[in-house]
Amino acid sequence: MNTTRRFGRLLTAGSIAVACALTAPAHAQNDKMTSIATPAQPNAVDLGTGPLPGAKAQESWHMQYGSQFARNVTVATLTPFLPDPAKATGAAVIVAPGGGFKTLSMSNEGWDVAKALADRGVAAFVLKYRLNQTPPDMDAFARAMARMFSGAARPRPPAPGDAASTLAPQIADARAAFALVRAHAKAWHVDPDRIGMLGFSAGAMLTMATALHGQDAKPAFLGDIYGPLAPVAVPAGAPPLFVALAADDPLFGNGGYGLVDSWRAAKRPVEFHLYEQGGHGFGMYRKATTSTGWFDAFARWLGMHGYLKPAH
Repeated sequence: MNTTRRFGRLLTAGSIAVACALTAPAHAQNDKMTSIATPAQPNAVDLGTGPLPGAKAQESWHMQYGSQFARNVTVATLTPFLPDPAKATGAAVIVAPGGGFKTLSMSNEGWDVAKALADRGVAAFVLKYRLNQTPPDMDAFARAMARMFSGAARPRPPAPGDAASTLAPQIADARAAFALVRAHAKAWHVDPDRIGMLGFSAGAMLTMATALHGQDAKPAFLGDIYGPLAPVAVPAGAPPLFVALAADDPLFGNGGYGLVDSWRAAKRPVEFHLYEQGGHGFGMYRKATTSTGWFDAFARWLGMHGYLKPAH
C-alpha cells in the first residue's frame, strides 16, 4: 500500500469531524460559542493561494473555552512572531492550529504557541489555512455540530482516501508558507534550511501531509501534537519527529502508535510523549495534568537538535 493510501486512513470524515469537536481542555469552561468581531491581524501576510474554490460563507470568529477561533477561512495568511534579533537562533517553525478543518484554534494552538517559541529565540509563523465551509450563522453552526456528535448522527468513516487530494488546498497553503518564510529569510533572520512545522490535531494531520506530499516544503523537523498516529511509509531522509498525545485522548488515545513505530523502523529520529491525562486539545491551556509540560519538552527537544542556538 503506498504512502498516500496509508495516510488516507487518518483523513476520514469521522476523524476530521470529531477533531473539530474535541479541541477543548479536559476541564473545559464556558464551552458556549459566542460570535466576536474579527480581531485585528496587522502582521498577517496573504499567502497568495487564492480564495477557497466555491466558497460562499465569509470568514467569521468566535470565542469558546476562553480562546479565539476562526472559521470559514477562505484566504490563507501567515502571521510572523519574530524573536529579538539579538537572540534569534535562525530556526523557525510553521505553526498549524487544529479544529477539524472547520475551525482554527487561533489563540490556544496558534498565537500562544508562536509567542512561546519566539521567547526561546525561534521565529514562529501561524498558518491560518483555508477551511471547509460551515453554516454562516453562529447558532446554525452550533446546532449542526451538536447534531453531528449526537451518537447516530455522527458521520461514519468512508473508505480510505487520498491525502494529497483531500487536503489539496491546505497543503498548498503550507507549501506557500514555507516559500514565503524562505523568501524573507534574511529580513526575518531565519536560516532557510532550519524551518520546521508544528501542528495540533487537524493541524498535525496537515503537518504530516505536508511532510509526505508537500514537495518543495521540506520541513527540517516535525511536531505532531495529538494528531492521529496511524502508520505511514516513511520517506528516505525523513526529518526528526516529535509526538505528544494524552492516553485519555477520546479521539486518538486508543488508536495505537503506528506513526512512531514507522519512524523507528525507518531508523529516523523520533521522540514520543504519552501523557496519562490531558484529553484532546490541551494546547497551551494551563491544566493540572502533566500534558501541560509538552511545550517545555518540545523546546528541550529542539535544543537537543541544535535549534535553540545559531547554527554557526
